[in-house]
Amino acid sequence: MNAPKPFSLTVDAATVVSALWWQPPRPHAVYVFAHGAGAGMQHSFMDALSQALSAQSIATLRYQFPYMERGSKRPDSPAVAHAAVRAAVAEAHRCLPDVPLLAGGKSFGGRMTSQAQAAEAMPGVHGLVFVGFPLHPAGKPGVERAAHLADVDVPILFLQGTRDELADLALLRGVVAGLGAKATLQLEDDADHAFHVRARSGRNDAQVVQSLASGLASWLPRIARWCVTKQRLS
Repeated sequence: MNAPKPFSLTVDAATVVSALWWQPPRPHAVYVFAHGAGAGMQHSFMDALSQALSAQSIATLRYQFPYMERGSKRPDSPAVAHAAVRAAVAEAHRCLPDVPLLAGGKSFGGRMTSQAQAAEAMPGVHGLVFVGFPLHPAGKPGVERAAHLADVDVPILFLQGTRDELADLALLRGVVAGLGAKATLQLEDDADHAFHVRARSGRNDAQVVQSLASGLASWLPRIARWCVTKQRLS
């Protein structure tokens, strides 16, 4: 089996971060996969999902946000995080310019990616994929964090656990419905924000990871249809 290759990603003249590139033979798509606020790109969940995506012929580019690279626990400001997102997306597009490019990430990483895309569409991005969108802080339900998604002009896939403490399910369903045809919600029964499931669910965490990967792969035809429609309208 192929393995991820480490490299250095230049964000700007003063900032270089670590990154991992995982490319299967004949990839059907590439996913720029940003990490969450509390753990970096080598977290076991991100590694497992990247491996499962590789088995689905989807390449991944993982990278560290600058704060994580420095060993800090305090996430970067949105401006700094957005710059890292844009650098990673540009690198993935350079490496695989002829396959659909997806961007997003786990929790904080996904939200920073969508904010960047909403502020100024990133060249080459065909869709956004959230792996646990953090709709609100734990215990403080709200939808303000999703307001910018109305300005995203590409299809969006929400991969979400039904026990996610950062995304009240009723509120999340309302957000997805409000986004219309561009948004798709895939729910993982009994999974929490870390995509951990209890034994009584009848599944284990590894099976959830496989479900996430197959769900993303099954969503790719929607990207293809969107590309055709956009070309016809342009």
